[in-house]
Amino acid sequence: MTKPYVFITRKLPEDVIAPLLAIAEVEMWPHEDMAVPHDVLVEKAKRATAILPMVSDPIDEDVLSAGSALQVVANMGVGYDNIDVAAATHRGILVCNTPDVLTDTTADLTFALLLATARRLVEAAEFLKEGKWKSWSPFLLAGADVHHKTIGIVGMGNIGQAVAKRAKGFDMNILYYNRSRRPEAEEKLGAIYRPFADLLAESDFVVCLTPLTSETRHLFNREAFQQMKKSAIFINAARGAVVDEQALYEALVHGEIAAAGLDVFENEPVAADHPLVSLPNVVALPHIGSATYETRRTMMTLARDNIIAVLEGRPPLTPVNRIS
Repeated sequence: MTKPYVFITRKLPEDVIAPLLAIAEVEMWPHEDMAVPHDVLVEKAKRATAILPMVSDPIDEDVLSAGSALQVVANMGVGYDNIDVAAATHRGILVCNTPDVLTDTTADLTFALLLATARRLVEAAEFLKEGKWKSWSPFLLAGADVHHKTIGIVGMGNIGQAVAKRAKGFDMNILYYNRSRRPEAEEKLGAIYRPFADLLAESDFVVCLTPLTSETRHLFNREAFQQMKKSAIFINAARGAVVDEQALYEALVHGEIAAAGLDVFENEPVAADHPLVSLPNVVALPHIGSATYETRRTMMTLARDNIIAVLEGRPPLTPVNRIS
């Protein structure tokens, strides 16, 4: 009997993949740090029973329509805006993600990015490495306090609540905006709901953790940045397309907000000459929100186990959609 064929879009550790090899023919794109070309992905989909993509791989109509035998797409990430879920559902293809396992890791990175931006840590480290430190001075690389300030979290899901827990440790006033109220966050964390415009106006730190949807695309536009305090610091650890990058650039250049910390961009990867990356009041990271060895291996394992479950005729562990 012919084994089902599984295509994985990056090179993953052999020990992670080993349980799949017992029940499937597995092919991995041989590069860890290079994306599989889209035409190659479409070609592989023609044979595939399952695909394990990264969050940066577009699983679009071309891929899904090519996959006549495709049963499951197990995304290695909590977000799945790279997948046309409606088209997959229409074709009877299960979509899975890796929720919960990266919540605390991403919250750690988000708060680290907030601290680094507020205290100008990257700028200070480069200042020292470049031999510019000649003397102590009262306002040398002076940044902004974080403790006792107001943080406004846009997107109060699991990661948003984990960031709020960290903010509570800094005695911050916690505001949030979400599509629906979060009574548990209000009760346990003292978070206070605010309409979006009010949150922008009141917050010293505006932290974007909302999923990318048609409603949230370019949620942070020119008007949004103009509603913030001139001293406000904007942090985005969600998805790049939630932000109008030109509007953010102009807000930073014209002093409408003070600084930004960005782990994500609208079109990734970005080059060193990207307008936002070149600004001294921006801390830019290469989408490393969940990038710890422990968490990434857990994500890989969960994506693998979702595929194994489907291939063995069981329900997936963390489905995004339902197939009737």
